[in-house]
Amino acid sequence: MPINLVDLEAAIRDAVPVAHLEVEDQSSGCGENYAIILVSEAFEGKNTLARHRFVNEVLKAEIAQMHAFSQKTFTPKQYEAYLAKQA
Repeated sequence: MPINLVDLEAAIRDAVPVAHLEVEDQSSGCGENYAIILVSEAFEGKNTLARHRFVNEVLKAEIAQMHAFSQKTFTPKQYEAYLAKQA
């Protein structure tokens, strides 16, 4: 059974202190493919692999219900730099 966007967002917010979160259903509403941008102070001092492993672990049950899941994880300072580069 696919997961809905509201439940996925709630699971993330329950597990991680969120400074900014974007959740995009890339499967045209069927809940099979999600992409997230997650900004958290909890990522300070962790490399990208450690962050992704952390997110995958806390969302294990939700990810098991999906076909695809992608993530971008940033510290607040890194996210500011990312936004500046996008502008």
